[in-house]
Amino acid sequence: MSFNNSSAQTKVLTVFAPAKVNLHLHITGRLDNGYHTLDSLIAFADAGDSIDIEPAQDFEFRVRGPYEKLFNAKELDASPDSSNIAVQAAWTLARAAQKNLNVRITLTKNLPLASGLGGGSADAAAVIWGLCEWWNIPKGAHYLPGLMVKLGADVPVCFSCKPARVRGVGDILDPAPMIGETAIVLVNPGKHCSTAEVFAHYSGKYKEPMSMPASLENFSDLVAFLKTRENDLQAPALEIAPEIAAALKSLESQKGCWFARMSGSGATCFGLFENEAQAQKAAKTIIAKNKKWWVKACWLNRPERY
Repeated sequence: MSFNNSSAQTKVLTVFAPAKVNLHLHITGRLDNGYHTLDSLIAFADAGDSIDIEPAQDFEFRVRGPYEKLFNAKELDASPDSSNIAVQAAWTLARAAQKNLNVRITLTKNLPLASGLGGGSADAAAVIWGLCEWWNIPKGAHYLPGLMVKLGADVPVCFSCKPARVRGVGDILDPAPMIGETAIVLVNPGKHCSTAEVFAHYSGKYKEPMSMPASLENFSDLVAFLKTRENDLQAPALEIAPEIAAALKSLESQKGCWFARMSGSGATCFGLFENEAQAQKAAKTIIAKNKKWWVKACWLNRPERY
């Protein structure tokens, strides 16, 4: 989080919205309302979107960045009827806290849309975090947990922005094992994956919750652990976006990549590398051969949060 505050009228609060990475994701059941329950280990990368908040007479919402042209009119709408979860977050918090929404919010969209990195949820969480700072609302305000769950299943974990074991529909957050900073390469083959569509294609068996080790700080321990887990949504996502297989293969073929898997509901995949130099070299190699892909070398569990 940073303030640019040359005068009271020009202060700008910038909040980072880091990418969420599902290191594993097991489907554990299905509720009567159709939602699936899951068991997932989540960590955050130091790549992501950003939110700028500044004073305005009335609420305004803008999008900029490499993906700004992909937003439709309903997603750019600043009214309470907007389909953009970041806008919904602003209005919902303003009502709950009984505040006037007299700010301009600018979303710089750096992450691909519908990419399995929790971008929309991270943006909404960053808006809530930023407005809490703006309005001096305690982060432990009693209405925040329920408010965030109603906005989206991933919003609570994105708000906490710490490694977590997520269960239920995303509303149950348990402490995660200690995870060390890890060099990671994120690869999206230029495909969108609708979360609802991917879940609709899931036809596998439900898994029982599994025990977690106390620590995964050692890189080889983290890799060994993840090899005993799966992403149950990878197979149905491949039916929708076969290009995911090419993204995985591109990561697995790089020197220093110990492990590769799809994140969330796809189509972004991640590779874990032994060191930063290997991750940076791998990213350059992959993008040189696939110029239309989104590729990012970064660190896992080192987000400069807010």
